[in-house]
Amino acid sequence: MDEIQNFKSGYVSIIGTPNVGKSTLLNTILGQKLAIVTPKPQTTRNQIRGIFTTDSHQIIFVDTPGLMNPKYRLQSEMVRTAYGALGDADVVLFVVDATRPNAEIEDRILKRLRRTKSTTILVLNKVDLIAKPTLLPIFEDYNRKFEFAQMIPISALTADGVPVLLEQIENYLPLGPLYFPEDQLSDLPERFFIAETVREKIMLMTQREIPYASAVIIEEFEKRQTNKSGEIIYIRAIVYAERQTQKQIIIGKGGKLIKRVGELARIDIEKFLDARVFLELYVTVKTDWRKDARQIQELGGFIE
Repeated sequence: MDEIQNFKSGYVSIIGTPNVGKSTLLNTILGQKLAIVTPKPQTTRNQIRGIFTTDSHQIIFVDTPGLMNPKYRLQSEMVRTAYGALGDADVVLFVVDATRPNAEIEDRILKRLRRTKSTTILVLNKVDLIAKPTLLPIFEDYNRKFEFAQMIPISALTADGVPVLLEQIENYLPLGPLYFPEDQLSDLPERFFIAETVREKIMLMTQREIPYASAVIIEEFEKRQTNKSGEIIYIRAIVYAERQTQKQIIIGKGGKLIKRVGELARIDIEKFLDARVFLELYVTVKTDWRKDARQIQELGGFIE
């Protein structure tokens, strides 16, 4: 009874500029790949919710798109989605890249954080890539800018400092219920993660504007019985591009690129679902979908 009375739970939003390691941090904490990760900025388009549960507490992490100066409607939606995660947060993790601070956008984020009542922790990521004597001046600079509850150096990639961060988050959580079953990792549907996995492979294998002009929708997802090897999950996904030329590049010469995207995505999807998968990909065009509000909602997959 005492354990239930002392149980803590709450929402923790992870925010920052693009490519600071927010999604890598979420995946490291959960011990499983939930958010897609690429070297390209603006990989995350949605709020990705991951659930971390122990005997004493449950944390619902909300990974968000990187905050930037939006250039088109889709990016504006991504910024709105990121700031939307601040509203109900018990704790905010403001993640910054120790190797590449972005003062202009970071100052704008801090201005927004001053209007929230959430406990804010500065998470200085990628400290494995800088000399240790440079840490103190960096912390002093951020301390002058904002009154953080804690300032914690970590490497999301190697997990160095992450246990300390989790301890500090627990300290600031309110008493609360077990919101989700203890073995649940996210409240988002399987289709969402499957579409994101396909999009990740496209982002990794294409260049310039194509990764950002691509969207993926799962049109069919069903279990089927096969004569030879029992049950298999059939998945039919549609990849959207904005131009016919982009479609041709995604398909590749003789269909080689989209075939490779499918092969790599299927491996990850089978791990995620713990099942055999038959993945079928089709590529089509929706002209300028990133500029149209209705199509952004349909293809961008935004989840409130």
